[in-house]
Amino acid sequence: MIPSRSDWTKALEIRHGKSLNEKFSKSTVAICGLGGLGSNIAISLARAGIGKLILIDFDIVDITNLHRQQYKANQVGEQKTTALSNNLREIAPYISLEIKNTKIDEDNLEELLLGADIVCEAVDVAETKAMIANEVLTHMPDKYLVAASGMAGIGSPNEIITRKITKKLYISGDGVSDVKNSIGLVSPRVMICAAHQALTVLRIIAEEFDL
Repeated sequence: MIPSRSDWTKALEIRHGKSLNEKFSKSTVAICGLGGLGSNIAISLARAGIGKLILIDFDIVDITNLHRQQYKANQVGEQKTTALSNNLREIAPYISLEIKNTKIDEDNLEELLLGADIVCEAVDVAETKAMIANEVLTHMPDKYLVAASGMAGIGSPNEIITRKITKKLYISGDGVSDVKNSIGLVSPRVMICAAHQALTVLRIIAEEFDL
């Protein structure tokens, strides 16, 4: 049985306090890319009671995604936006979701991010990462950007940290590792980086800006 909205809110207020939970519930976070980072970020933020997520991706779920991304075997072949939305609604039934099943580029980014207070960059193409950072920081001064750099391999989890680069930019990761130079992406390390990003989002909303 799904809890009532009232019971759901009360449970979150017990954990976070009424004031902070209200801030979470009124916030909108955009997630650019729904792979290993993005799908894990979305799960964490949904559990924390974020009011609205904007989910942006053009890809479909592949069997090779299942070892590190928050999808199920029976969702292989589905659009990631659809599959993740269904999973999130099982976890947080009252969350508001806005699905953007499209590839991000310079021409559509501003429109895709309309309404977002905070943007999570969770893509795996270097050029797209740079484009998102440049566009958000240059043309969207009202938004915070939480990006990622380096989470490949099986190096120490303590190498993954979050750095405050500017007033509006935070970067999570080890800043060094690359898929091409390691055994690839391993679920726990990707999840650690995603957890850093999700927690940074919550801290920004809570106005805890210093690391």
